[in-house]
This record gives sequence, structure tokens and C-alpha cells, in this order.
Amino acid sequence: MAAGNPYAQGARVWIPDSVEVWRVAEITRGYKEGDAILHLRLEDGSALAYPIEFQLPPLCNPDCLSGADNLVALSHLHEPAVLHSLRRRFLEANAIYTYCGIILVAINPYKPLPIYEEEVIYAYSGREMGDMDPHIFALAEEAYKQMVRFGKNQSLIISGESGAGKTASAKYAMRYFTTVGGCLCDSSMEEKVLASSPVMEAFGNAKTTRNDNSSRFGKYIEIGFSQVHVTGATIKTYLLEKSRVTFQAKAERNYHIFYQLCASATLPELQGLGLRGAESFHYTCQGQCTAAQSTDDAADLDSTRRAFLLLGIPEADQLELFSILAAILHLGNIVVRGRDRRGDGCFVEPADEALGLFCTLLGVEASQVMRWLCHRKLVTAGETYLKPLSRQQALDSRDALAKHLYGQVFRWMVSRVNRALRSLEGHHTSIGILDIYGFEMFELNSFEQFCINYANEKLQQLFNLHVFKLEQEEYVTEEIPWVFVDFCDNQPCIELIEGRLGILDLLNEECKMPQGSDGSWAQKLYQTHLSSSQFQKPKRPMDAFVICHFAGKVEYQCDGFVEKNRDAVPEELVGLLRASKSALLAELLLEEGDSHVSLQSRRSSGPRMAGRPSRRSLPSSQKSKKSISSQFKASLNRLMETLGSTTPHYIRCIKPNDGKQPFVFDSRRAVEQLRACGVLETIRISASGYPSRWTYQEFLGRYRALVSREELMGGNEKQICSLALARLLQDPSKYQCGKSKVFFRAGQVAYLEELQYRRLRAACILLQRHLRGWLARRCFGRARAAAVCLQRHARGMLARRFVRMLRRTRAAVMLQKTLRMVLAQRSYLRMRQAVITIQAFARGMFARRLYQQMVWHQKAVVIQAAVRGWLARTHYARLRGAIIYLQCCYRRVRACRELRRLRVEARSVEHYKQLHKGMEIKVIQLQCRLDEEAQEKQRLAEQLSGLNAAHAEEVQCLRAEMQRLREDAARDAEVQQLKERLAELERHSVKNCLGQEVEELRQRLAEVEAMKLQLGEERDTLIQRMLEQSQDLEEQHQRAARESQGLLQELEEERARYQSLVQEYTRLEQGYENLRDEVAFHRQSTLRRSPSSESFLGSESSYLSSMSAAPSRDGSDQQAEGLEEHWQLVPEGPQPSGEVLLNGNVGQDPFEKAYLLLLGQLKAVNEELARTREELRRSKAPMEPEERKPLDFLKRRNIAEMLGLGRSPEKVAADDDLKHAYDAMQVANRLLVSQLREEKQQHEEKVEGLHLDICSLKQLSQQQAALIQDLQQHQGQEGLQHHVLRLKEENWELAQKLEKQERTTLKLQKQLRAYAKQIQELTVKREVTGPAQELATSAVVLSRSPMVLSPAGLSQAMLAWRMEDEGRIIKAVITDYKPQSSPGVLPDLPAYILFLCFRHADHCYDELRARSLLDAAIDAIKRVMKKHSDDFDMVALWLANTCRLLNCLHQYSQDESYWQGNTARQNNHRLQNVDPQSSCRSLGALAIQLYQQLIRTAEKRLKPMIVAAMLESEPIQGLSSSCPPGHRRSSAAPAYTLPELLQQLGSFRAALDRHGLAPSVGHQALRQLLFLISGTTLNYLLLRKDTCSWSRGIQLRYNISQLEQWLRAEGLQQSGAREVLEPLVQAAQLLQVKKVTEEDAGALCSLCTVLSPQQVVKILRAYTPAVGLEERVSPSFISSVEKQLQDQYGEGPSQLLVDTSHLFPVHLPFTASPVHLDELPIPDTLDLAFLVRL
Repeated sequence: MAAGNPYAQGARVWIPDSVEVWRVAEITRGYKEGDAILHLRLEDGSALAYPIEFQLPPLCNPDCLSGADNLVALSHLHEPAVLHSLRRRFLEANAIYTYCGIILVAINPYKPLPIYEEEVIYAYSGREMGDMDPHIFALAEEAYKQMVRFGKNQSLIISGESGAGKTASAKYAMRYFTTVGGCLCDSSMEEKVLASSPVMEAFGNAKTTRNDNSSRFGKYIEIGFSQVHVTGATIKTYLLEKSRVTFQAKAERNYHIFYQLCASATLPELQGLGLRGAESFHYTCQGQCTAAQSTDDAADLDSTRRAFLLLGIPEADQLELFSILAAILHLGNIVVRGRDRRGDGCFVEPADEALGLFCTLLGVEASQVMRWLCHRKLVTAGETYLKPLSRQQALDSRDALAKHLYGQVFRWMVSRVNRALRSLEGHHTSIGILDIYGFEMFELNSFEQFCINYANEKLQQLFNLHVFKLEQEEYVTEEIPWVFVDFCDNQPCIELIEGRLGILDLLNEECKMPQGSDGSWAQKLYQTHLSSSQFQKPKRPMDAFVICHFAGKVEYQCDGFVEKNRDAVPEELVGLLRASKSALLAELLLEEGDSHVSLQSRRSSGPRMAGRPSRRSLPSSQKSKKSISSQFKASLNRLMETLGSTTPHYIRCIKPNDGKQPFVFDSRRAVEQLRACGVLETIRISASGYPSRWTYQEFLGRYRALVSREELMGGNEKQICSLALARLLQDPSKYQCGKSKVFFRAGQVAYLEELQYRRLRAACILLQRHLRGWLARRCFGRARAAAVCLQRHARGMLARRFVRMLRRTRAAVMLQKTLRMVLAQRSYLRMRQAVITIQAFARGMFARRLYQQMVWHQKAVVIQAAVRGWLARTHYARLRGAIIYLQCCYRRVRACRELRRLRVEARSVEHYKQLHKGMEIKVIQLQCRLDEEAQEKQRLAEQLSGLNAAHAEEVQCLRAEMQRLREDAARDAEVQQLKERLAELERHSVKNCLGQEVEELRQRLAEVEAMKLQLGEERDTLIQRMLEQSQDLEEQHQRAARESQGLLQELEEERARYQSLVQEYTRLEQGYENLRDEVAFHRQSTLRRSPSSESFLGSESSYLSSMSAAPSRDGSDQQAEGLEEHWQLVPEGPQPSGEVLLNGNVGQDPFEKAYLLLLGQLKAVNEELARTREELRRSKAPMEPEERKPLDFLKRRNIAEMLGLGRSPEKVAADDDLKHAYDAMQVANRLLVSQLREEKQQHEEKVEGLHLDICSLKQLSQQQAALIQDLQQHQGQEGLQHHVLRLKEENWELAQKLEKQERTTLKLQKQLRAYAKQIQELTVKREVTGPAQELATSAVVLSRSPMVLSPAGLSQAMLAWRMEDEGRIIKAVITDYKPQSSPGVLPDLPAYILFLCFRHADHCYDELRARSLLDAAIDAIKRVMKKHSDDFDMVALWLANTCRLLNCLHQYSQDESYWQGNTARQNNHRLQNVDPQSSCRSLGALAIQLYQQLIRTAEKRLKPMIVAAMLESEPIQGLSSSCPPGHRRSSAAPAYTLPELLQQLGSFRAALDRHGLAPSVGHQALRQLLFLISGTTLNYLLLRKDTCSWSRGIQLRYNISQLEQWLRAEGLQQSGAREVLEPLVQAAQLLQVKKVTEEDAGALCSLCTVLSPQQVVKILRAYTPAVGLEERVSPSFISSVEKQLQDQYGEGPSQLLVDTSHLFPVHLPFTASPVHLDELPIPDTLDLAFLVRL
């Protein structure tokens, strides 16, 4: 090296090892030029003298470069460095992907990893290749991006030996392309592409000793794209291993499809195939391994059949295909027997079961099969002979037929798959995936290995040319002078194989010879190519040869080459099968014509073959038949041409061990594969130039410490780097400065790292020196201060000791004096205390006596007051009940009189009583119900009297208790007398007698005290029982709370499921819209509409459909409605020409139907009037004139005029009769209404009486509770408690009955409203058919009607509109609505306008019109959202309006729960007739769809900003220099910063507030967006190794704190947004905590409570320590953390990434509107002049 000796003491080198291939050793003595021995120390501490023969051992890279994502970034590029980096990444970081220049090295982990989910696909989509950790998705994205950007075809070349994971890698790449590319026209194309994998694996994969799912063929899958969408695919296959059909080595299996059929032999559709277990067939049991681990053959067959169906192969073809496969198995079981020991002939038993099944399944004759299995036909110049075959020849012929059949089945299957994947439109560009076998070198290598290695030689040549070309282009682009070096070219080896007179030519020539053999072909090879350097002859005397491939020497055995290359098939058997009854079998064998003909038919073994056969005797097909090697060579050349026209991307799959153990790395096996797959060749080419490349910004960011102050004064970064490198690296040949990068030779980066380490070490020493001096000075100052302090304290202690002695002397004197005083004082106090005690006992006795007397007096007063009050209330209740009963009787008499009077009045309208017989029945039922209520009231009165009797008994018991208490009081008086006697005895008796009597009295006092204690215990027991009851009630309350919590949780889950269904409905609806648009687009070429018809179909279609679907009704009410509908349909007077044309052309059929229907109804009405004319005329006279005032407008305008019919003189009388009939019906209806009103009033009075009874019972119950509480203070009575509970139950029953009566009242009210509706329909319901002036006139008429006026006579808060105005309303309010055109208006004005129109439809009893309006509004909003799907403001606007309209329907509905915040004026505007529940459900679903679209729109804007703002921006400058050199970031500044992200969130929140959306909905939306930010950031943190460092954790935690500060500033702390950031907070803390000891592991596990164990382990494995400051996280620490997390959380789901597409269930709260509808301002800019405000 130019700047020092790299082999100095302390340097580390790699030395060869027989077990580990390479091992590390440290130089203990510096190397000098000419030394023959290098002194080393191994890792175990042993010394080693390493002899230097030709070159020094390779140097080790610095620790900071170990485990780099790209092996080319290593400073020292050689085999041990590559092996060590791969092993370290695989074992320590569990990273299976590593870049090596343009190669992606993939190591099979033999364990499922959670890195292939759909979230990972979208995380890599759109990212540059170096931005994320190495992954197959990154390489696939690079290919996809280059195809889209440059329009050039791409290819992925996947190679590796069996078991390395080639098939899995190809499937992952296909899944990535189909997921990211999607499909343009056929939605199932991507499923078909993926479905081809299980089919190809079933027919082309088998279990080998190295792999349970080894691909035994090569395939090239070409996925076609049109722009960026997948349009189809094509599969090309190469060199199927047909010999596996008839032979398998030990521990290997045949192809999967055979075992799948055997495992599913019990299926009904497979019963006729004669299948059994796989061990029963010769072709499946040779390997003695009929089952493979982790494989379910029966389930795999189901997957294969589903894939067949998806690819368009019907069940019939599948069963026929399975029959052929079963026939192949039975063919292998046919037993061929020899005729004699010499083996001249053979035969097959006619009764052979396998032969019979084979012939039955294929539809051929058994005798013919028996004949041609054992004979061959020889054709000479003029004769044909049959030659018997030996037993071995017959077996070979049988196996050849089986291989040929399976090969044809495989070809047919591939063709059918291609047919299903073929696109009709073709494709512009394509991406090919080549899954080809890797270089193979076994103990016995045959024809298959030769072809495989030949293909790998061709691919390696293409790879070398491509790598060298890219390397040269890099230097040319940067304008770096570099000598073009030669690379190892394998063209001589390829020429040896495919050149003129090469191995393949000689093999084909030998196959054409009639007596050609493997031995003669080997001799020709020795004679021709023994002089070639690439060809060798083995030392052993056998037919074999050695070829020097690029990966090593391989010895091939010539045995079988000629026969396998010929691929001969018996012509007779093939012809027999072509005549089979099976259509599929005939199709299989006719695909290639008659190309496969047996070569043995031309051989002769007798004297007749002595002569040479003429050319005409040979079949013509033999002249055109190509050998297997020729076919393979041609297909390989075509493949090379295809790959040459694409941009290749290489994936090298490595098998880490032969035992298939997860994450076990065998270095010897890995090195063999690295040498064979070209990775080391890439390293060699890179090492020959400038492998290390840094941008100038990256170089300054990393090595700023090595740059001097003078150099930093340079003009630009390139000049600064040039000056610094000229000083640091004196040799200019070690580096080159390009346009944007600086290039280093191998080892120079390691030297710069060493210089930086020394510079930083010197700086650290300087800092340590100053710090240690400062610490020493501070220590000395502290010691001096401590000594002064000690001296001060010692002197003080001596002074205090002397003073203490003086004080003790004085204290002794004081103690003596005080002790004497204390003794005297104690004697005096003892005597005084005895006197005070005697006085206290005496005074306490007198006080307790006085207190007891006061307590007894107070209790007696309370009892007397309760009893007297109860008696007074009982008397009052009885008196009041009697009065109420008398009132009820009197009212009933009056009601009966009134009823009789009304019946007399109604006798004149008997016909109308028949019409309203149902109403009379209702009245009778009400009368019966009133009688029942009277009886119920009488029963309640009886129960009340019973309760009074029970209360009287209870009072008697209470009186007895009072008597007992009085006796106890007398007993206490006796005790008091005894106490007085005791006092007298104390004054007058002698001391001994006094003591005896005192003892007796004390005993009696003790007895009394014991009785009191017993009473106290009973009281405590009662209290304890009450506490237990209260605890039971509390437990019940808690149980109810838990149940309610569970119900709430179920509600949330149901809401989430409902919203997911809404989302799915939205997706399906979007697909339906797309299909409808496509159909409309295709119809435009054939169908042309006029503008008038299109406008009519756009605005009136819903109206016409509703009119045509309206059912006919019976009765007068329905007839009146039919007249009203006909009045709306047939306008009077002349119409504009446009309308006439419209009605005549488009709406002719619906109007004619409605017109004929109404004429029929009118005819029925006239007939009914004719029959009842006489009775109507009799009832006309007593009618009062004012009763007909509401019908004045009908007198002025008859029914015929309203229908638009011409009047004739004959119909005048009929019209008058119709008027009179209507008037009579009005009178009858009013009479019934008055009766119902009186009945309702009586019912309400009865209900009030019951309310009074219940109130009196409640008061009585309260008095009982108070009385019971007083009694429980003395003793507990269980019977009284039960009685009180019974009374409470009865009160509850009365309350239930009251609720029942209230429900009955509400029901009657609804019936009354229904009758009122029938009465008002012909008087109030009138649609305006004229222009705006007629609408205003009719509105005035309606306003004068007594049924239309509001209670206060004010505005009714509605907008009058017609059915034909619906399209204009929707267009003005929704389609063309622009809030900026009307500044200052309410943001949710459209919702209010729609609700005002809805109120008018409700006022007119027109439910159909109301629902049609809301349905049209919902459809219009969906169309607007489809047009403006990316406009966040537009989506927020209509989400707010949808919520407002939904809340208005709730606020003004009949549900009382929504009336809490309404004013009196708002309650007057409630809906009366139309039930809005169904509309509310539709609006709720629409609101959820709009909310989800709002979130998706916001996510589209946020996703490009999240990673740049949260991970790539650096708000804290100076921390990026600690990033290791192996993980460099892009030199460009981040596209977005955190303030821009916060500004975007602020704009979202401002938009939501601006449009008047509920705050809770805005909080939920921001919570969802912050979940997206947290999940996306965490996913990229898990997928990028360069972000897992301490400095990045600091930056990330700062960014999170800024987000939290923004939440606090916006007042969103309680919105739940902080909780969704918790996983990201814990990830940032995880990057900052210490990770060394077991205590650290425990603290880390307790810290990460939200992160999953997989996420924690992934971050720890990817953690990159700061160079020189931290140690790498040890694998033992990671294992300890993983074990503790598994013990703590168990085996949870294996999902690694956060599902950022998850949507939290949204809750749309109800918020009452404070706006009064009658004061709503509507601007003129909306152009709503056709609406009339009522």
C-alpha cells in the first residue's frame, strides 16, 4: 500500500483452513520484505508460523465494513471476505439476500420468513435499488422500473443447484410483477399466471436427495406488459428429465403428480383408474421414499386441479389426462418373462392385471400390446420380418414408451398453460424469468449433467460480457482513465462442446451410425480433442472424459450418452397408441407427427442384414428427426438470443447446508457454489479496477476529520477531496476523481478507515488528558477542603466535650432536686386521681340514666307519629278511591248517553257505516278495552284494601313490640331502684355487708350489660346482612357493567365488519361503474340519442319507474289517490312543444298505462255512485253549509277537469253526485273522529287516575320503608322484609300495566293520525302542475287550509317542488355546486336544502318522492366523488354534508332520543308521515364510504412524504457522520421534511374544520393518518438496515416528539392519536438503549410492550453500531431477548410488517343542528328560483 505497511503488527489476515475454508489470524510480528514466514496468532490463542510461498495471505476488512449490503463495497475484495460477509449476514442478522454488484445472492434459510407479505411488496414498489435492504423484490422493482422507463425488455436469470431455492425465488418474482403490474383487461390474468406454478411443479418437480421440490427441467417465463399492466405470459421449457419417470435413485421420488394421484385414489372420480398406494407401482417405489416431509399429496392434487380449472382445462380433460398418467404407472407394472435361459425371447402373460388396466385406460387391444412389447418389425428392401426381443430389450422398450408418453403429456400441459396465459392484444414489453439448473458436479455425471453444464457455460459467458460491459461504462461515464483488462473467457470450452467436430458433433455423428456405441464415441473424442487444454482423459481405464469448465473440472461417464441422445421410441407401440379411442392420447402423439421411430427396427441380427438396406426402406421421418443434443443446442441458442436482447438481472441461489437445517452455514458448500455461480468472478473483475466508489458529499461526511482547515477553504467539494486525497494517499494510481465520485483501489478505504481511527484516537487521548488533569485538580481541591473540615470538626468536638462535662455536673445537682420533687408530686397525683375516678363513675351513672329516659321518650313519640299518619293516609286513600269510582260511574253514564245520541245521528248514513265497518269495530274494541280497564281498576282497589288489612296487622305487631319494650323499661326502673338501694347501703352499712351487696349488684349489672351486648350483636348481625345485600347489589351492578362493556365491544366489532362490508360494496360498485362506462363507450358507435331523450332519461327515469311500478289499491281512499296520481300525470292546458315531444316519444307507454288505469278506477267510482245516489240525496238535506267549506275548490273545479277530460252534459249529474258523496264521507269521518277523541279523553283520565293511585302507593311504600328502618335498629324481622318485597313487586306490576296503557294510547294516536291522513288526502294533498306562479297560488290555498297551518302560524320551513324538478335540484345543489361561488354561506347548505325538500314530500304524504330524492342525491354524490376522487376538499365537503343530512333526519324524526337539544321551534318542524330509517341506513353507508375515500385521498398525499420526513431528514445536524461506510445513503437531500409533513396534516385538519365536520370524525381521521405514518415508518425501519443505528434512533425520537408537540398544540391529546405512535416510540427507544448484558435484555423486553417479538428481533439483528463507539449486538443477546419475548407473549402470529391498509372502525356521532330551518339563508347564486319556500 502506498501509505504504510498493511502487514504490520496487529493486522488481521485470512489463512486457509480444512474445515472452515478460511479462518482469521492476527499478525504478531510485522512483515518485512524477504521474510519467508509470517508469525500469526489464531483466535484460540495458539501461535502459528505461516510459510509464505507465492503470495501473502489476504487481509481482513475493518469491522465497520463487515456485513455490508453490497459485497463490492468491501475494501479488500477476495474470496474469504465475501464468504465471511455472507456468513455474518446470514447467521447474525438472518439476512438471506446480499448484493454483489449486479448479482443478488440469495441463501436458502430452510425456514419460512415473514418478508414476502403484500405490505413488503408495496414497500419496495417505487423505491430505488439501494434505498432498501437487499431483497428479490428490490431486484424485481429495478427490472420493472427499467422496463417502464426505457421501454426495453428485461430478464431475471435465477440459477443455483438443486435445493438452493430457485423455484421459490421465481414464484416470488412472479408474484411481485403480478401484484405491482396488475392487469389491464382480464382481472383473472394475474391469478392464471400464479396458477401456472402449482401445475408446473406437479408435472416437472420431484424429490431428490438435496431438495424436496426440485425442478427437473429448465423454464423461461416471459411475462408480457402493455405499458405498466400485465397482459399475459408464455412459458418455455428445456430438457425435462424423462429418465426419472422409469428410474429413481435411493431416497428420491418420481414426479409429484404420480404421488398426488395415488394419495387421492379413493376419490369417486378416480375410482376407475385402478390406482393404489405409491408403494404398489414399480415407477414410484424404486427410491423407497413414497412420502416427502412437509408435503400433503392429496391437498396438492386439489391445488393442481383448481389451477387447471383456473387455466381453462375442464374436468373431462383433467380426468382423461389422469387416465394417461395412471396408464403409465400400470405400464411399469407389466411383467415381462423370458422364454429360456439364453434370453432369445420373452412374453407377457395375457392375464396380467397391469396389462389389462393399461389397455383399458388407453383404449387399445391387449394382444397388440403384448405382441409389440416382445417383438420388433424389421423392414428390408422388399420384406418385413418380426424379431423377438430379449427380456431386457423388452423392458427397455417399455420404459422408452413410458418416458415418451410422459414427455408428450408434459409438452401438452405446457402448451395448454401457454394457451390460457396468451393475450389477444399482445404485449409491448416483457420481463423474462429464467429458472435454470445450476452447475452440477456429482460422482457419476451423465448426459443430463453434460447438457446442464453446457447451458451454464453459455450463461456464464453472457454474464461475464454483461458485467465487464457495465464496469467499463461506469468508468467511461465518470471520465476516468482506465486500462481495459482482459477477463476469464470460457469461449474455448464452449468451442470444445459446440464447435466444428466438437463433442456434440461427434455425438450426433455416432448416433447416426447403425452400430454406434458409447465406446466408439469415446475413442473418437480422445483422438480429436486430447490435445485441447479444456479436454482431458481420466487415468482410470474407462469410457470417460474430463472437461475443464469455468467452475472446475468435471468427469463424465460415456455410458448412455448415445442412447439418451437418440431418444428412440418403438414405432409399432406409438402407432398402436395413435389408433387409441382416447382423443387426448391421439392429440398427444400427433403433435410431432411420425418423428419418433425406433432405431432398432433398422438393425439386423441375421444373414439377411448382410447387404446394405436401400435409402427408400428408411422412414422419411428418420431423415428429419433431430437428436436431443441438437434440439437442446438450438433452444439454448434461441434463449441466448432472447437474453441478449434484454437487460439481464442475476439471482444466484446458494444452498447453505446439505441437511436442510434452518440458518446453518456450511462454508465449504457455500464456497463451491460461489465459485460455480460466478460471484467470485464478479469480485475479481471489480477488484481489478476501482471497487470502492464514494460521492464527494459522502466522502466529506465520513472523513471530515482527516481534512485540514486549509483544505476546507477550497472552492467546491471535488477540490477539497482532491487536496485531501493527494495528502493522504501519495500514490495517484490508488484513486481517481471522477465527475461526481471518487474511486479507490482495493484496500484504500481500509487504509482511510485506519487513518481516521488513528486521528480520532489521538483526539480522544487529548480529550482524556485534559479530562484527567481536570479530574485530578478537582480531587485535590476536594481532599484539601476535607482536611480543613476535619480539623474544624475535631477542635469543635474537644470544646464540646469540655462543655458537656460542666453541664453533666450541673445536671446531677438538678436531677437530685427534681427527683425528690417528682416523688412527692407522684404521691399527690395518685391520691387526686383516685378521687376524680370515683366522681367520674358517679356522674356517668347519672348521665346514662337521664339519656336512657330521653331515648325511650323519643322512640315512643316516633311510633305514635307514624301510626297516626298511616291511619290518616289510609282514610284519605279510601275516601279518594270512592270519589274517583263515583266520578268514573257518572262519566260512563254520560258517555253512554252521548254514544246513543251519536248512533241516532249516524243512522242516516248506513252505507258509509258499511264502508267504515272496520272503524266501528275499532271503537267497539276500545269500548271493551275501557271496560276491562274498569275491572282492572276494581281489582287494584281490592288489592289496595288487602294491603291496608295487612298494614293493620303489622301495626298490631308493632304495638305488641312496644308493649315488650315498655316491660323492658319497667325492668330497667327496677334496676335503677336497686342501684339507689346500693347507694343507701354504701352510706349506712358496715364495710363487709356493703362489699357483699355491691358484689351482688355488680353481678346483676353484668347480666344487664350482657343483655345489651346480645342486643348489640343482633344489631351488628342485621347491619352485616344489610352490607352483604349491598355487596350483592354492587356485584350485580358490576356484572351489568361488564356485560354492557362486552356489548359495546361487540358493537365496535359489528361496526368494523359493517364498514368492511361497505368498503367491499364500494369496490364492487366501482367495478360495476367501470363496466357500465365501458358498455356505454362501446354502444356509442351504434346508438345515438337526441339531447332531449338523454336529458329525459337522466332526470325522469326514477319517476317513470316508480309510476309504472305503483300497485293498484281498493276502496275510496285508494281511488282518490289514483285520481290524484292521474292529476299529476296528465297536465291541463297546453304544454311546451319540447315537453309534448318528450312525452310523446319517450314516456308514451308509462303514461298510457297510468291513463287507462285511472279511467277504470273512475268508471268503478261512477258505478258505485249510481247504486247509492238515492241514499246520498236523502242525506244531503240535513248537511250544514259550513261542513262543505273545505271543499269549495272542488265545487269550483270538478273531478273531470282535474283529470283533464272534456265535460259533457250527460256527466254533470254524476259529478254533482260525486261531490255529495264526498261531503257525506267527510261528515261520517268527522263523527268517527269526534268519537275517537272522546274515547281518547276518557282513556287519558283513566290513565291519570292510575297515575294518582301509583303515586299514593309509592308514598305508602316510602312510609313502610321508614317504619322498617326504625324497627331494624332493635331487631330483625324477616317476615316484614318479605312482605315489603312483595309490595314492591306489586308496585312494579302496576308500573308495567301503566306502561302498557301508555303504549296503547300511543297506538290509538297513530290510528287517529292514519284516519286523519285518509280524511285530509283529498283536501290537502295537491301537487302543483303549472309553472312557478301556479305553484305559489296552490301554496296559498294550502296555507289557508286548517290542516296545513303551523301551530304558531309561522313559516313551515320547507321548499315546495315537483317531481320533474328533481334533476334540477340535484344538479344545482350537488353536481354543479361550488362553495367558493357563494362565500359566507353555511358549509353544509346542500344538506339543509335537500332536507327542506324532503320535508315538503313528507308534508304531502309522498314517501315515494322523498325516497327518490334521497336516492338521486346519493347517486349524484357518488358520481361527484368518482370525478373528484383525489380532491381532499371535495371529499371532506360531501362527507360533512352527508353527515349533516343524516343528523337532520335523526333530529327531526319521531325518535324522542334525538330531541334533547331541540328548541320548541325545531320540534314543530319534525317529520310526521315518512319514516326515514331506510334512508338513514343508506346515508350512513354513504358516509362510511366517503370517510374511507377521504382517508385514501389523504394517504396518497402523505405516503411519498412519510419516509423522507421521518427517516431521511436530519433535523439534528452532525449525527450522520457516525453512519458506517458500508451503509451509505443517497447524497441528494430528502424530498420532504418534517415541517412539510406537519403542514400537510395541518391543512387536512383545517379542511375538515372549514367544512363543518364533527370534531370527533376529524379526530378519527387524524388518528388513522398518524397510524399510517407510524406503520409506514416502522416498516421502512424494519426493511432498511442503514436506519437501525443509535443516531437514527435519536433523529426518529426527535421527529416523534415534534409530532406529539403538534398534537398538543392542536388539542388532539385525547383523540387516540398518541397511542398509534407508541410502536414507533418503542422502536426509537430500542435503538438507543444498551444491548449487552442479561439485565439489558430484561429491561428491553419490559420496554417493548407494543412491538411484536419478530419486530424486536429484526431491529436487533439489523442494528449497526457506531464505528469505534459501540460493540455489535451479540447473537447470544439476541437469542436471550427472543426467548424472553416468546416466554412473555407466546408464539404469536409471524407477521413482521404493520398492515398500513387497516382502517379503524369509524363512529359517526349525532350532533344536533342549532340552525332553525325557517331562518336558513339560501343565496341566489344557486339558481333555485323554481323552488317556493313555504
